[in-house]
Amino acid sequence: MLAALVRGIEKESLRVRPDGVLATSPHPRALGSALTHPHITTDFSESQLELITGAHPSASACLDELTQVHQFVYRHIGDQALWASSMPCRLPSDDEIPIGQYGSSNVGRLKTVYRAGLSRRYGRRMQTISGVHYNFSLPEAAMAQLQAAAGDRGDAKAYRTAVYFALIRNFRRHSWLPLYLFGASPAVCRSFVAGRQHRLQPLSDDTLYLPHATSLRMGPLGYQSDAQLSLAVSYNDLAHYASSLQRALSEPYPEYEAIGLRDAAGNYRQLATTLLQIENEFYGTIRPKRRIRRGERPLHALTDRGVEYVEVRSLDVDPFSPVGVPAVTMRFLDVFLLHCLLADSPPDTPAEIGVIAQNQYRVAERGREPGLRLRRNGGEVALAEWGKELLAACAPIAAALDRACATGEHRGALDAARARLDDPAHTPSAQVLAQMHEHHRDSYVDFALTRSLQHRRALLSLPLPDDAAARLAGMAAESLARQRELEASDTVPFEEYRQRYLALDVMSGMAKAPSASR
Repeated sequence: MLAALVRGIEKESLRVRPDGVLATSPHPRALGSALTHPHITTDFSESQLELITGAHPSASACLDELTQVHQFVYRHIGDQALWASSMPCRLPSDDEIPIGQYGSSNVGRLKTVYRAGLSRRYGRRMQTISGVHYNFSLPEAAMAQLQAAAGDRGDAKAYRTAVYFALIRNFRRHSWLPLYLFGASPAVCRSFVAGRQHRLQPLSDDTLYLPHATSLRMGPLGYQSDAQLSLAVSYNDLAHYASSLQRALSEPYPEYEAIGLRDAAGNYRQLATTLLQIENEFYGTIRPKRRIRRGERPLHALTDRGVEYVEVRSLDVDPFSPVGVPAVTMRFLDVFLLHCLLADSPPDTPAEIGVIAQNQYRVAERGREPGLRLRRNGGEVALAEWGKELLAACAPIAAALDRACATGEHRGALDAARARLDDPAHTPSAQVLAQMHEHHRDSYVDFALTRSLQHRRALLSLPLPDDAAARLAGMAAESLARQRELEASDTVPFEEYRQRYLALDVMSGMAKAPSASR
């Protein structure tokens, strides 16, 4: 079972000019259609690439594909580079940051209007923050073994869904640990906070920071939403989760009603005036996921067919890795997520949900602060003490994975994590600040641009296998053809399409799943 884990990566990066300023040029046509390409798309901005791997049986295989996609991209973006950090490069004014464009089909327009809504609700600068998403699952056969070992003779779909929700609850409780271990965004360019209130301190002429921060991306300054704090979404089971989001998708929200649906010229300002336009607008460190069918709502896919995998969303782009995430991080996450899946997972409560958010913010902004304490079970505990307890609980899983895979790399990943708990100077966030000070005059932009250009040179110097280049070029051409087909096949006006999509029953077939608190 342990050797059968499956993982995949979604990695976001801004395209930048050689001077470190955001490249506002359109998504390169040679990369294919951002609407239909399975591996190369855009996130919020036309300038923000999202590179996606398939599902792989090993971290090394996943990294190999991610590297090849990067190599292909670099061969088709001219002198531009992919920004090597989560917090953005030098940004133009907010209205000059281009929103993603997906063509004239109804589904393409839906994606663009959704992004227009995001820009009005949260501002375009916040949307240029990039990250790495880690998709993790157990194959059906492995899940069946777990169910048999638990003596559960119930529905396999319900059991699988309950197990993933138990994993999610535990991950959320301990999500501060990956922030500490892998956070790599302790500083930002001043242009990011232009006109915004913040608690950052000046470090140099172009850089602001917090001295003990690990991941400003995951703190109050980053990819967050004050409006969504009112949701307090529970992950006790799929029914609770779905009903929470259903309310946010269906009830008007006064602040967004004030924005309006269209402007005076009839142009769409957002998809809807509800708290969430669509499910993907809900922020979180981890999501339950299921592949969707054409035209299907994500929440409907979950309630109809159950959870298929989880998506960890809290990883910063690692500026020391050419592709933004090293294999050692993936191997740690495999161990950590298995621990979250196998450990007892009691139901969450509104009070605990609040504590989870407080711990996340403490570690994001102050994670390397000497003696930092986190809230747990009504009291407080030292971050290092709690972290070492978690790593000790993960050790048997790492050993079992190494036996199953005939390697020592999972125990090595835990050893690296222990070293970072013993000495915060070993964390990526500390290393970023040290490199900035020693080599870049405390300039975040200079540091990140130097790394970006180094990664560009390294990836261009690697040979791209002919079959990989041909496959990716073929996918690009096929994706453009597929977009043209979609645009030619539309038969209804966009407004009718929008209303139909938003009116879809997102909870069809909802049956309450067991809580799986083991």
